[in-house]
Amino acid sequence: MNRNDRAITGLVMLAHGMVHTYELSFPILLGVWQARFTALSLPLVGTVAVTSFVMGVVLTMGYAPFGLGALPGGILTDAYGSRSLIVACLLGMGGSFVALAVAPSLPVIALCLFGWGVAASVYHPAGLSLISKGVEERGSAFAYHGIAGNLGIALGPLLTALLLLFVGEDSWRLVVALLGVPAIVGAVAALRIDVDETAAVTDGSGEATGEVTSLAAFLGDSRTLLFSAFAVVFGVVMLSGLYYRGFLTFLPDLLAQFPSLAPVEIAGRELAPGRYVYVGLLMVGVGGQYVGGMLTDRIPVELGLIGGYGGLALLAVVFLPIATLGLVPLLAMAALVGFFLFVVQPFYQATVAEYTPPEARGLSYGYTYLGVFGVGALGGTVAGGVLTYANETALFLVLAAFGFLAAGLGAVLYRRASSTR
Repeated sequence: MNRNDRAITGLVMLAHGMVHTYELSFPILLGVWQARFTALSLPLVGTVAVTSFVMGVVLTMGYAPFGLGALPGGILTDAYGSRSLIVACLLGMGGSFVALAVAPSLPVIALCLFGWGVAASVYHPAGLSLISKGVEERGSAFAYHGIAGNLGIALGPLLTALLLLFVGEDSWRLVVALLGVPAIVGAVAALRIDVDETAAVTDGSGEATGEVTSLAAFLGDSRTLLFSAFAVVFGVVMLSGLYYRGFLTFLPDLLAQFPSLAPVEIAGRELAPGRYVYVGLLMVGVGGQYVGGMLTDRIPVELGLIGGYGGLALLAVVFLPIATLGLVPLLAMAALVGFFLFVVQPFYQATVAEYTPPEARGLSYGYTYLGVFGVGALGGTVAGGVLTYANETALFLVLAAFGFLAAGLGAVLYRRASSTR
């Protein structure tokens, strides 16, 4: 990599790690909040019990704008460039966690999560557009970018769990306040990084104009994208997001229900082994991201989609039957799902770059993360509803359906690419 490649890669690794540090700390905090806010008063409804379904809705309040805001984030990226949006993202996330520390009730917690989601939403279209237009060794940058995200995904929940263990779950407000500090420090660091955002665009296209695109231009670009093969890619990423959020949102609580991972008391403190298996699963995802990123430069991305999502579908079918056999099978299944859950991400990110023009790359990644994290946010609500009104077996069958459908769309893209060649 040249100097500009390294500078951009360092910037996006920093921001990506922070985004996912916060994103995956929420499932750890969810159980803490549910234990302390056991009832919820709603206008015209009255007092209702705080069930898994209710907590799924609360988390969706944060996860939905995380995805829905990606589309306007993509538009702003194409208009103003990536760096300034990344700085705003970091400041907004840190501020939201500071506000979360003083939230007096579950509705206010939901409001703080909404603020975090709005701030975080601009990162993926900004960061991925920056890689695709500014980095010449794009495949490697996607891999390192993914690794940084996975380190945040794993170390964020681990840090949250350790802080809760040492300061006590009753001091969760102190924990979230401390978690807000790194994003603010990261924003200051991002301001000091100088990069050429379009160094890899050789024909002069893709320049940020500094003017907000007109509604007519936006609709025209959107029509061009959504009436092309990108529409199939969009279907893949929506299903990917539903699987991702549906699996991870309640995973710490699901793992705690296995006898081999039941909470234990050590030196007067309750240790929840399921939280650390959850962290371990996410750490395995670092390897999945790296392998996926390297493979995007070596095999057709469409084959990666077929294999990755097909693997996730099969794992959802066999997860509970195998995991109930004991601790070792449970850990093996968790590791496999962690690997496949993240090996697919570099593939769909690179697929977007393959099926879209450079000048609409920010918009295309905006649509991508509208699908992954906007539509995908409903996966948490779906999971909460299935767990409340059905059971874990039904949840994993729903996840399997998401995986099989995504693999099928990957096969559609592969057939199209083969006929084109």
